[in-house]
Amino acid sequence: MTIQQTVADATIAQNRLATGKKVNSALDNPLNFFAAAGLDQRASDLSGLQDNMQQAVRTLTAASSGIDGMTKLFQTAQGLANSAAAESDPTRRNTLTTQFNTVLSQVDELMKNSGYGGTNLLNGDKLSVSFDAKSTTSTLSIQTNAGSMGTGALTSNNLGVATAAAGAWTNATTVAGGTSATSNTVGDAAIAAKLTQLSTAIGTLRTEASGLGSTQAIVAARQAFTTSMVNTLKSGSGSLNTRGQLAQTALSLATQRDQQVLQLLR
Repeated sequence: MTIQQTVADATIAQNRLATGKKVNSALDNPLNFFAAAGLDQRASDLSGLQDNMQQAVRTLTAASSGIDGMTKLFQTAQGLANSAAAESDPTRRNTLTTQFNTVLSQVDELMKNSGYGGTNLLNGDKLSVSFDAKSTTSTLSIQTNAGSMGTGALTSNNLGVATAAAGAWTNATTVAGGTSATSNTVGDAAIAAKLTQLSTAIGTLRTEASGLGSTQAIVAARQAFTTSMVNTLKSGSGSLNTRGQLAQTALSLATQRDQQVLQLLR
């Protein structure tokens, strides 16, 4: 064995130790090399999708938080309407009407602030999540029912709750013969209608929250599966490259190289 051959063999050994792979090119073992390359490429493709899945989870979380906030505001509006129904004083009812409308405006503002990364599912946006770069069918399209039905954003008005007109909650008072006063129940009916609208809107939001929750569970499950697959593929690639064997023979290779060089120099 020549010194050049010994050095060449040592260089190969060092490269294997540095990379952790016995098969570093098709010349080492064509079958294992290309099989491992295929597994590595598949792992890389799936890894590239993991960030997209994580962003989708965060977008869904933002939308779910938005729905929780909107529901609480609608419940506050319910309290105001119930308070108005228990009032007989017109001035007090008008004040409660103004407060009711202010709460509704905040429902819409909260909805507009429920996006993440430029995507707001509550504002009618659509999100697509791919779970497999090589499969066009392994894609999940996410959109609220309001968006898919064409009504767009989950505004108070689209949910069926419009602002109350000034004085709409006040019962009109009439004077008969100049001596007695009677009141109609127009305001009471308007308040009752608003309470019905609020109940329906809250039910719709709960349905949307359920849908977002199940979708988030799907994405999280696929994310965990993808992580497991990436680890499995990398492990398979490492096995083809005999990574484990190298760990056991690293010291032996280094020792043999030094001995061979010393023998040639004697």
